[in-house]
Amino acid sequence: MVEHIRQQILASRFHGEGYRKIWARLRFAGIRTSARRVRRLMGTHGLLAPHRVGRQRTRVHDGTIVTETVKTMWGTDMTETITAAEEVARVFIAVDHANTEVVGIHASKSGNRFEALEPVRQGVLRHFGRIGPGVAAGLTLRHDHGSNYMSGDFQDEIRHLGIPSSPSFVREPEGNGVAERFIRTLKENLLWVHTFDTAEELRQALLEFARHYNDTWLVARHGHRSPAQVRADQLRVDRPSEAGLPLAA
Repeated sequence: MVEHIRQQILASRFHGEGYRKIWARLRFAGIRTSARRVRRLMGTHGLLAPHRVGRQRTRVHDGTIVTETVKTMWGTDMTETITAAEEVARVFIAVDHANTEVVGIHASKSGNRFEALEPVRQGVLRHFGRIGPGVAAGLTLRHDHGSNYMSGDFQDEIRHLGIPSSPSFVREPEGNGVAERFIRTLKENLLWVHTFDTAEELRQALLEFARHYNDTWLVARHGHRSPAQVRADQLRVDRPSEAGLPLAA
């Protein structure tokens, strides 16, 4: 069984998957065992993913940020990385709070408000069919208090699309935790393990990574289904406006 566990760890492109996802991958491979046994064997042989225990403190929100259905709330955020030829590059992402699906992803040398809008516009075009007044009504956007997100241009654009702004609480990054958690996964599996010469090369790699993530990442609270599977199950129909468009417009 330990060898089967090692094979699943080595076969996955993702680093830091917990024992529950390894247990799920074993089941998908036709190997029946219990999650408790997988955890025990991984702990005995030093295969468990490292984790940190945070401090207990009072929160100004109830700690619940996920949604039950897709297209209810998206989270967006920015991080930075280094390219060999162009130095600092900014990475922008937008993630669905229900199934952690990457709805938009972008890279640029600039971190301004217009670049920050790109993953949101990608998501709206792909999942709502077009860019226009009020097309994304019913969707809310979670973001932090960065100047690019709080700028008038950014707020005016999402308002034009019919998306209410939902800034996270000041000094409470957990409020944007869905986007923050995806950025950690992105760093551990792409940004920290590969090098890129230019922002454009990075952008292409991000698009490929996002497609792979959406198709193969396992969402534990949805029965270890991928983001794409969760979306398909919830929508129950193959909508051309969503299935036919690439991740980036």
